[in-house]
Amino acid sequence: MKLFIKPGACSLSPHIALEEAGLRYETESVDLATKQTASGGNFFEVNPKGYVPALLLDSGELLTEGPAIVQYIADQAPDKKLAPPNGSIERYRLQSWLNFIGTEIHKSCTPFFSPLAKDDWKGAARINLDRRLGLVNEHLADKPYLLGDAFSVADGYLFTTLSWMKYIGIDLATLPNLAAFQARVAARPAVQKVLKDEGLA
Repeated sequence: MKLFIKPGACSLSPHIALEEAGLRYETESVDLATKQTASGGNFFEVNPKGYVPALLLDSGELLTEGPAIVQYIADQAPDKKLAPPNGSIERYRLQSWLNFIGTEIHKSCTPFFSPLAKDDWKGAARINLDRRLGLVNEHLADKPYLLGDAFSVADGYLFTTLSWMKYIGIDLATLPNLAAFQARVAARPAVQKVLKDEGLA
């Protein structure tokens, strides 16, 4: 499999999932400004949506959208227990978290990385982020990971979005449970390898 990435972007989440799953894969960086891949290809020819992540399967089929990609990865290595079994209530809880992170945290970060964003958009997004991060901070008060004691692909996605907070001006030290979570995930060997591979550590 080949994962198309931009170092530090949301593609970090499936990159972590692939490493945690122990699957064979390769990565290729994409310049999202020029839509050119590291090998010189036109990224639009790979993914007409023009953004990462995109996972090219051995079959030649392309999977896009992070929450779908990480669940696919988890299901390829069920022994790693990166996602609860399909059909279980725990799986729906995982999907709920992936949805929440994607729509309420990830998308609220968008204006802070867009040169077109005005201050009012950023202000509204910051209010939303403060509320949503507060909820997750409370949720993690009595558990190490989002689903309890076990790391899941939702944790990799949350870790990815929390890594952007320093660029937004949100100090995780004010959210101690999130700060502890971030340190816990960062200490995982698979995460350390991915951060090093992406030039982030």
